Parts: sequence; structure tokens; C-alpha cells
Amino acid sequence: MEKEILERIQIMQGDITTLEVDAIVNAANKSLLGGGGVDGAIHRAAGPELLAYCRALGGCETGEAKITMGYNLPARYVIHTVGPVYSGRPEDKDLLARCYQNSLQLAVDHDVVTIAFPAISCGVYGYPIDEASKIAIDTTCEFLKSNKSIEGVIFVLFSAGDFRIYKDYLEKISSR
Repeated sequence: MEKEILERIQIMQGDITTLEVDAIVNAANKSLLGGGGVDGAIHRAAGPELLAYCRALGGCETGEAKITMGYNLPARYVIHTVGPVYSGRPEDKDLLARCYQNSLQLAVDHDVVTIAFPAISCGVYGYPIDEASKIAIDTTCEFLKSNKSIEGVIFVLFSAGDFRIYKDYLEKISSR
């Protein structure tokens, strides 16, 4: 992988709701009305205006993405994407990759320079973190090759174990 692409990617452990970036990505459910995990945390931190706005959006299909303001978050925008519930079928990979592609395209369309992603589909949706990390990083690297406007992508992992898996994979492709 090209060094200039990899230099634009960062892996960190922490709370995505506290990041001062242009946009954070929400691993949302199809209703976009909040839920558990990172989705619930983002809705709580953003405040009731986010929920009110999301009600008017009419939901979101798996693999697609929609953008809202960040409201009470330090991030200017929240990009909501619905990851697949893991089933082991080949389309899971395609749907998960589309979550990253569509989120990144929305970011470009709204002049986002810095964006942070959680581990989409890896919580209650059951996607194995080792497979999901490769899809997330590979899809993002491919997108960044042709989109110079995004200067920084941060993958924010809640647990130390998930952080290590992402970090190890990034180091592995850095040494190729």
C-alpha cells in the first residue's frame, strides 16, 4: 500500500463521541432512531435534536449512508450507515464495504476533511472483527487513492482487543 495513503489513516482506542473531527460515522440500525452500542452513545451525546432530525429521514437501507448535523457533538456531522447483520454469506462483505464507500463519498460531498469510523457491524450484528477490520481498512485505502480531499481517517475502537486487531492489520499492509 502506498505510504501517502497509509499516512492518512490512524487507529486509536477511545470514545468516538469525543473526537474533534469533521464527521463521525454512526453504526446505525435501519430506523436511524438510536439503539445500543456506539449508536446509542452517539444519539445520547448529540442530544434530542439528532433523534428529531433522524425521524424525518425515513430510515436507511443496509450498506447505504445518510448525513446529519452533529448537534451537541464536537464533530460537525454524523454519517449514519447500516452495516449487515453477519450471516457468513458473500454479500456480507459487499454490504460492509459499501458502508465505508458510501460514508466516505458523503464525506467528500460535504467537504469533510477528517472522519472517524467505529467497527461497523462488529457489535450486536456479529461481524468477526478480524474480517471486518480488513474490509474497513482495504476499502478505505482504495477510496483514498482517488480522493485526495480526505486528509485523515481515524478508526476508533472501543476495546483494547479490537484496537490491536486493527493496528496489527494496518502494520501488516504497511510492510508490504
